[in-house]
Amino acid sequence: MSVSTGTTAEPTTEPTAGARAAQALRPHAEHAFAAELAALAAHDDRPRPARWKLSPWAVATYLLGGTLPDGTVITPKYVGPRRIVEVAVTTLATDRALLLLGVPGTAKTWVSEHLAAAVSGDSTLLVQGTAGTPEEAIRYGWNYARLLAHGPSREALVPSPVMRAMSEGMTARVEELTRIPADVQDSLITVLSEKTLPIPELGEEVQAVRGFNLIATANDRDRGVNDLSSALRRRFNTVVLPLPETADAEVDIVTRRVEQIGRSLDLPTAPDGMDEIRRVVTVFRELRAGVTDDGRIRLKSPSGTLSTAEAISVVTSGLALSAHFGDGVLRAGDVAAGILGAVVRDPAADRVVWQEYLETVVRERDGWTDFYRACREVSA
Repeated sequence: MSVSTGTTAEPTTEPTAGARAAQALRPHAEHAFAAELAALAAHDDRPRPARWKLSPWAVATYLLGGTLPDGTVITPKYVGPRRIVEVAVTTLATDRALLLLGVPGTAKTWVSEHLAAAVSGDSTLLVQGTAGTPEEAIRYGWNYARLLAHGPSREALVPSPVMRAMSEGMTARVEELTRIPADVQDSLITVLSEKTLPIPELGEEVQAVRGFNLIATANDRDRGVNDLSSALRRRFNTVVLPLPETADAEVDIVTRRVEQIGRSLDLPTAPDGMDEIRRVVTVFRELRAGVTDDGRIRLKSPSGTLSTAEAISVVTSGLALSAHFGDGVLRAGDVAAGILGAVVRDPAADRVVWQEYLETVVRERDGWTDFYRACREVSA
């Protein structure tokens, strides 16, 4: 005789990959822009290199934006010179690796991620460079339990992202290459020149299949930390990502990214927020250049980079302040503290630079009285 408890167990289902991506705080590019990538693939009738998801033309369109014949709008992922993107994409279609070089905040990581997503459909084959990055992160490691139990074998080997990319014909990424110790950097030389990765413990090697390539990023400010050897540098085609040429271009970049980040954080859009975005960009550009926009006043520059990425962070933080502790309208008081934190990295020297800028430029600028008062308040 069966006994009923009166309750029915709810079936449990594992969330799908798509559902997990939708819930992610910061989805990978191939998930966040899956619809655009699919639309480009459907309309892309141009030749594609081996194992590429899109043609070079479509990859460039994905990064730079455009409108497809059916009216689908491809949003720009990078706002800058078209030739830079074309050279980067063309490099990946050859046997040369790509090195994206630039000062902090010039979208090197952002561009490398979107390039990998458009070319291979997977931007996650990533090695994050630090002073402690071991050679195993670039070559391979071992499952030591299996290694001790059965000795060296393919089953005991743990492939690095670079090895996986070689085996599958994908695009690997190495972030902050110049932060990696020089002897570890040089483990890439054979990979990039011979397109092989020796495994001496097994007497074998992994040969890269067609479609494999590598994108590395490096920071201009890190020169002298772990400079690339001449042998390794020759294996890369270097593309320098510049800071935005004009204030309007930088305002456009900041506005787009803040909107994207705001949507992911469920922050309301800030009405009339453009004035504050333009102020933040103006402050950053003037202090970065050491001169006001009109060229009349020479300025001291602070120790920080005051990059576009930092401007995005300042505006996003201000948007959160206005949404949660204000009236939902982005105002000067919402961005003032963020600007102070970005400018004053050295409490002694940078504070002097900031105070001089406030008194000689901001105080005298028409229509900036509220901004001056807010900055004075947080600087006190």
